[in-house]
Amino acid sequence: MPSTGSDAGREPVTFPQYLLLNAKRFGDRTATRHKNLGIWQSWTWKQQYEEIRAFSIGLQEMGVGEGDKVAIAGTNRPRLYWTFCAVQALKAIPVPVYADAVAEEMAYVLNHAGVRLAVVQDQEQVDKILSFSDEIPSLKDVIYDEQRGLRDYDHTHLKAFSDVQDIGKAAMEADSGRVQAWEDAINASDGEEVSVFLYTSGTTGRSKGVVLKANTSVKAACDTAGFDNLTENDNVLAYLPLAWAGDHYLNYAQGYVSALCMACPESPETVAHDLREIGPTFYFAPPRVFEQLLTSVMIRMEDAGAIKKRIFHHFLNVAKNHGEAILEGRSVPGGARLSYWLGDKLVYGPLKNTLGFSNIRTAYTAGEAIGPDLFSFFRALGINLKQLYGQTEAFLYVTAQKDGEIHPDTVGKAVPHVEIRISEDGEVLFKSPGMFVEYYADAEKTRETFTEDGFIKTGDAGIFDAHGELKIIDRAKDVGKLKNGSLFAPKYIENKLKFFPNVKEAVAFGDQRDMCTVMMNIDLAAVGNWAERNNISYASYQELASLPEVYEMMREHVDQVNRDLAGEELMAGSQIARFLVLHKELDADDGELTRTQKVRRSFIEDRYEPLIEALYDGSSEKFVETEVTFEDGRKGKISATVKIMDMETQPAATARQEAAE
Repeated sequence: MPSTGSDAGREPVTFPQYLLLNAKRFGDRTATRHKNLGIWQSWTWKQQYEEIRAFSIGLQEMGVGEGDKVAIAGTNRPRLYWTFCAVQALKAIPVPVYADAVAEEMAYVLNHAGVRLAVVQDQEQVDKILSFSDEIPSLKDVIYDEQRGLRDYDHTHLKAFSDVQDIGKAAMEADSGRVQAWEDAINASDGEEVSVFLYTSGTTGRSKGVVLKANTSVKAACDTAGFDNLTENDNVLAYLPLAWAGDHYLNYAQGYVSALCMACPESPETVAHDLREIGPTFYFAPPRVFEQLLTSVMIRMEDAGAIKKRIFHHFLNVAKNHGEAILEGRSVPGGARLSYWLGDKLVYGPLKNTLGFSNIRTAYTAGEAIGPDLFSFFRALGINLKQLYGQTEAFLYVTAQKDGEIHPDTVGKAVPHVEIRISEDGEVLFKSPGMFVEYYADAEKTRETFTEDGFIKTGDAGIFDAHGELKIIDRAKDVGKLKNGSLFAPKYIENKLKFFPNVKEAVAFGDQRDMCTVMMNIDLAAVGNWAERNNISYASYQELASLPEVYEMMREHVDQVNRDLAGEELMAGSQIARFLVLHKELDADDGELTRTQKVRRSFIEDRYEPLIEALYDGSSEKFVETEVTFEDGRKGKISATVKIMDMETQPAATARQEAAE
């Protein structure tokens, strides 16, 4: 049985200390679940403690010690999450890497961090590391979880996870005091050591290694777990990238301090099904996931019968008018409340069950701005969806919406113990308990990020509304003006377009130009389903995107966005004057998106310069040839003649009012 997890009378200040404490106070409660071969497997906190202890001591026997960096690469699997704690128990530093990173990206992170050892999921990750091992001189050993395909590899510096645990178990058997010594070292920590390196998504260039301390990370996690009343009775599904700050914070950090149960899906492809089976009480997803969910719902309804469609859309209107008021406990007429109750029985309840949202007590979205309409859609169904604003450099939370104080166009107020202010040029600045120490091996960038009085520059433009809540307008460097002086906030326009299920991605242009223009990606699933129902044949994304019928569909969406923008005084001048549908999907492997699916705007402006210029020179079409990266890493080129469509803009609301008077 482990010791208390901290010195007597002292709260834990590291996650390994919480491991010891949770194994003592919640030993028989489930800590982790994982679906493997269709069967959910479970580990209690006591069993998880034993798994981590064996692996940690095994790593110690292999020479891993304080300050050593250990890379972690793969999808959401218990053993990879256990590695974080096993490494931290030795005061070594975990360095998670995106599982879908190509070999060059992975090699850059491992080499930049000076990684001593890598713990990976499977053969794919092993192959990526081995292909660049000569360029990572600090790397000594690789440990893998899944053995499939690796039997005939040279195992001189390659070991199975279970073999390392066996080394740890043998060391414990040989020395009766080894376990106590391991626990004593954990308990002796004051939390001043580095907890983790989290590499940024790299929207503006090379990823930066964000250095976070143990005690401040624990403090930040405790504050937010308390903010949302997370306890050992909660459960979550860990399905987002293991290397992303959001996953590490929401699932690993909050999981340890609140002792909730974390479930890992069988694979990225089974997440939707596994979510329904788990029925989490706490859920997080970036806006793109909610966009995809809305798209899938609308696609299914298009295939439904006429009566079901009418019922669905009728009660959707009821939810739109009264759902959020009922969720927030505000006064609603009795007839409307009855209609909503019936809608919950016929539509909202079954829909939430299908999505796996039936048990959700708190849900969050963050990572980028979410369209107000998309946000309100899910809240109207009775899902307590809220927004938070955070950064890797804050160890996530800067603001969060408090229950009962939800405004769709804001991200809430500062969470406990966080200070926020707006600089003279409109940039959001903050101080927080979990704020990072530095960018690893980049003193200059670290100095640029901090103000003289210790606030962190977020790079985001924001304002406080009348309620004192923070409203993020866009990335500070992206907010600009058209030549006529109209405000240009590209993300705001893009989010309005992405509310339509048929639009997967949009990139707006206009700063210091005569007008606003847009490039769009269609959603292949949604538009493909529409094409099949209308007997429209196509052979590829490229062919579907170029169809006149698809352009007409996009024209209607753009026209609606322009009408919405015309009603907003600040944005009326940034209506979309011309648009095109891109001949290929934006892809992280091509450098167009980050690994967290954020648009790399400057990269796109360089790559698609001919198309952007065609949007502004009056061309009706433009031939373009673009390099692409295939799944096996090979490079190729695709070419297309991309059509460009003109749009009519709408009179601004103020102009219409003046004309009416």
